[in-house]
Amino acid sequence: MSFSENPLVAGRSIGAAPPPEPTGSLLFAALWMMGALSSFALMAVAGREVSHEIDTFQLMFYRSLLGVIIIVAIGAVLPGGLSRFKTQRLGMHFSRNVLHFVGQFCWFYAIALITLAEVFALEFTTPIWVALLAPLFLSERMTVGRGVAVALGFAGVIIVLRPGITALEAGHIAMLSGAVGFAFSFMLTKKLSRTDRPLTILFWMALMQAPMGLIGSLGDVTLPGPMLAIWLILVTVCGLSAHFCTAQAFRWADATAVAPIDFFRLPLIAVVGMVLYAEPLDPFVFIGGAVILTGNWFNIWYEHRKRQASEGRLPKARGDL
Repeated sequence: MSFSENPLVAGRSIGAAPPPEPTGSLLFAALWMMGALSSFALMAVAGREVSHEIDTFQLMFYRSLLGVIIIVAIGAVLPGGLSRFKTQRLGMHFSRNVLHFVGQFCWFYAIALITLAEVFALEFTTPIWVALLAPLFLSERMTVGRGVAVALGFAGVIIVLRPGITALEAGHIAMLSGAVGFAFSFMLTKKLSRTDRPLTILFWMALMQAPMGLIGSLGDVTLPGPMLAIWLILVTVCGLSAHFCTAQAFRWADATAVAPIDFFRLPLIAVVGMVLYAEPLDPFVFIGGAVILTGNWFNIWYEHRKRQASEGRLPKARGDL
């Protein structure tokens, strides 16, 4: 997972500009998504390699510390300089970052325990949890699209985990818990993005999560050697680049086009897991992941159609959902 939640949860990355419509825009979107998919895969591999050397709390500490350095360097050269990090909503930032820390901790914890393909398949449930929780915490309506997404999402989870047939491991529980944490943090991100820039949200996340990781490790932080430092830098840089590439993809194509491309994360990481870690290719993980993604895509498509209809750009056909 990147420094922010998967932008597909929102249907568009926070702060992304409206998509232009040049010829070949889908091709540009696909190229940017290839960068995002590569970044996600590299971050997962780097995260697993780091987990062999230090615990998850230390990983989170170093990742956040490096993130602060990189984000400050980026902010310093942008118009407005470091003043762009000012915010009037520190309390909401703190709440969001605690929830995101839980989600990210569970993600890295699961990376060390279950197959990479299982981690990514279960991570796809984040939009499902958003669809289920938003009516309760954001007073949003439970639409037909969200209902279908929730139903297919849980069906996909059952297919992936097959409870009663295969053993439910701590890594599975951790990743599902992480998806819930990401969902809660996304809902707060949605509120924060009304007033704060995306880079501001990332800055406060990294700044606040660094001491969380330090406290969680009880101050027992191992000084990384050269190889560990390289893996930690990869975890940090790939998290940021995945978010950036996905945001750029949404500038070139709508969410209904980008979401199916994002699914290729699953076969890509499955092949990576097989080649690097001899992980088996489980067809149930692919089938379950496809069911989950279908629910996500239908929700995005349904909301897009409904928005077009409300703006008068799409006639409401008889029997339309």
